Amino acid sequence: MEIFQQILFGLALATAVYFFSKRMALIRKLILMGKSEELHDQPIKRWKNVALLALGQKKMFKNPTVALLHLLVYAGFIIINIEMIEIMIDGLFGTHRFLLGIIPSYYALLINSFEALAALVIVACIIFLIRRNIIHVKRLGSKDLSGWPSRDANIILLVEIALMMLFLNMNAADGLLQLKGVEPYSNHATEKFHVSSLLHPLLENFSIQTLITTERVCWWLHILGVLGFLNYLSVSKHLHIILAFPNAYFSRLEPQGKLKNMPAVQKEVLYAFQPELAPAVAADQPPASFGAKDIDDLSWKNLLDAFSCTECGRCTAACPANQTGKILSPRKIMMATRDRAEEIGSKIHQQTDWKSDNRSLLYDHISEEEIRACTTCNACVEACPVSINPLDIIVELRRYLIMEKSASPQEWTSMFGNIENNFAPWKFSPDQRINWTKESS
Repeated sequence: MEIFQQILFGLALATAVYFFSKRMALIRKLILMGKSEELHDQPIKRWKNVALLALGQKKMFKNPTVALLHLLVYAGFIIINIEMIEIMIDGLFGTHRFLLGIIPSYYALLINSFEALAALVIVACIIFLIRRNIIHVKRLGSKDLSGWPSRDANIILLVEIALMMLFLNMNAADGLLQLKGVEPYSNHATEKFHVSSLLHPLLENFSIQTLITTERVCWWLHILGVLGFLNYLSVSKHLHIILAFPNAYFSRLEPQGKLKNMPAVQKEVLYAFQPELAPAVAADQPPASFGAKDIDDLSWKNLLDAFSCTECGRCTAACPANQTGKILSPRKIMMATRDRAEEIGSKIHQQTDWKSDNRSLLYDHISEEEIRACTTCNACVEACPVSINPLDIIVELRRYLIMEKSASPQEWTSMFGNIENNFAPWKFSPDQRINWTKESS
């Protein structure tokens, strides 16, 4: 029977790892559809960002209460799953609480720490469920999250509660079996498990066989739940649990207000002033393209941003255009970019190489009205806890509209003409540009 359980556990583990690896390989392929961008400079500063933004969640502490609750769920869940090392060893080799033999003096302290964290994670998840579904925090009730995104968040919170309860129930049954002197349970503890012992009154009337069954069922459901949760992460917004770390490392280090120039345009300006520097253009050379229409026109960092989005809505809550009733929502921009990538990903399975499907990020997922509402103030970038940059995508889509499609409001067209002809947004002669600095008579 024990050999059968080891084989079953090995199959479950291998299956979960296979499907998770396959999914992550697809996500990597979709991200690398973006254009190249060099973000490898200043490694020390980048690792500092990982420590402060991804691990320490520094930017979330602008609201300390919510930040502490989130840190509790995030860190608690990750730390508790260190226990997965022991579970995997026990499952593969048929042992019971393997780490007890490695760290006997600290084992009870370790498990009690995990139990305390598990209890705190349950409390934090319940508070988050109340905020979402009873208090209805404004940024969490936006129409951006209608349907699946809202259900996804609730599913994750409920799964986390269930996994923590299984962990505590497993330890509670184990603790009672210790007290009853049942092997191998009686061989592995010198101190009781304090938090799970509070559940003993619910189980103490169970027979020994029922307690063993309860402990084993909770053990199996906990490990299968964690393996299932791992694969669920890869198709939900909670993929940020994994991608927040590389996203923080590859975040741009320039001042937030600095926009990326377009080298092709810079060269054209240079050649206008120094035509002798202009290279000969081959007749068959395609013209340069500007901006982005679809995800393969964006950079790989833009796509990593999209897959790292937590859908928390802090960017949209900070957006002045959204606050004044405009249709623009930076969160929706990121969700739409990810949705378009997923749309392409679903078709990659059917095609050896990606071919156009006559759809695009711009128009089919993001409208012209949305991106024109942006003031490029960078409030969304500043608000994001994991260094996502919705503005970069908005600017690239807008560059495509203006420079490729010549699609701009009349007011913008007049301004562009004035800048080109008068070197200022206003319609007056260039030699009058500085008249405003002179004292009026």
